[in-house]
Amino acid sequence: MSIEIRVPALPESIADATLVAWHRKPGEAFKRDENLADLETDKVVLEVPAPADGVMGEQKVPEGTTVTADQVIALIETGGAAAVSPKAAEPAAATKAAAAAPVAAAPAGSKVSPAARRVIEENKLDASAIAGSGLGGAVTKPDAVAAAADRPAAAAPVATPAGPRTGRVDQRVPMSRLRQRVAQRLVEAQSTQALLTSFNEVDLGAVNELRARYKDKFEKERGVKLGFMSFFVKAAVEALKKFPVINASVDGSDIIYHEYYDIGVAVSTDRGLMVPVVRDADLKSFADIEKEINAYASRARAGQIGIEDLTGGTFTITNGGVFGSLLSTPIVNAPQSAILGMHKIQERPMVVKGQIVARPMMYLAITYDHRIIDGRDAVQFLVSIKDSLEDPGRMLLGI
Repeated sequence: MSIEIRVPALPESIADATLVAWHRKPGEAFKRDENLADLETDKVVLEVPAPADGVMGEQKVPEGTTVTADQVIALIETGGAAAVSPKAAEPAAATKAAAAAPVAAAPAGSKVSPAARRVIEENKLDASAIAGSGLGGAVTKPDAVAAAADRPAAAAPVATPAGPRTGRVDQRVPMSRLRQRVAQRLVEAQSTQALLTSFNEVDLGAVNELRARYKDKFEKERGVKLGFMSFFVKAAVEALKKFPVINASVDGSDIIYHEYYDIGVAVSTDRGLMVPVVRDADLKSFADIEKEINAYASRARAGQIGIEDLTGGTFTITNGGVFGSLLSTPIVNAPQSAILGMHKIQERPMVVKGQIVARPMMYLAITYDHRIIDGRDAVQFLVSIKDSLEDPGRMLLGI
């Protein structure tokens, strides 16, 4: 029996999507609930699951095409008709022949993202020769694209004002929808808000000591590691309670003061930066926050994050320190009015009680919308976070 495969319902406010990848070719069999295709929207990647066991038939939409909700993108054969027809067998045979060309797999223990795997297979690259820049040495799509670009035959030469270069070419790659949306939102934030950044620094010695003292017991009893992010989320919530304008947003000529604390935590993925939201962070424990952030990060990197996970935040925290950034000026995630930037922890000589000692220091940055947030509030907000982190007992007592 022939069944139409249609684009699923798209998230609210999203009109269309891009079909970025087919996971089955005509003539290839699949099981029920297997992912047949990836659809990329402005924020998330949606999967198109198989409704039943069957064989891929005609694909009506090629990769890279913009599609809309309920649009027919393919036909599949199920039940007794699922046997490969002569017409479908030809592409299947071609697929089998193409697969005969060896593509080196990644060495045992290494990881290759799905997007990188596709680039590797299309360009017949040696995955084991690609140095991964992702988490745990994982090979990401940019790693694979860079490896493909290193081969002169991998991209057509593009004329440059300086004339041809022997053995060197440019590669033109279209932005993903997510990257386009991120670019659009960042430009909008800078053009519509009066952004200003203030800085401070914090001694994380007390947090380090607390984590070292309780990390094993915490992980054993709570089932999650005690990281830094829960301390920063808790410190931010306490500071937002003291300075509610930083938890506010602008709507026309009005200021909306939010009476809840939904904290966005920036997560870097192969597809770009995503900001899932920890809802009601003021009501959650350190363990709850750590578990939620870890779950969001795993789902975001696997392309399984939902649009509802990325909307509605009132304040954002971003951590450039994981990449080695010592200092930066983050851009506000509109319509929010402020963002906290964390940075690399670095031992520096500090004067403590008249003595020069090495302390684990981190620079903090707050970028804020100066239309509604005065410099005094922004500076005192950072001081409040500094006080909470240098004396973590404050967060437990709410002082």
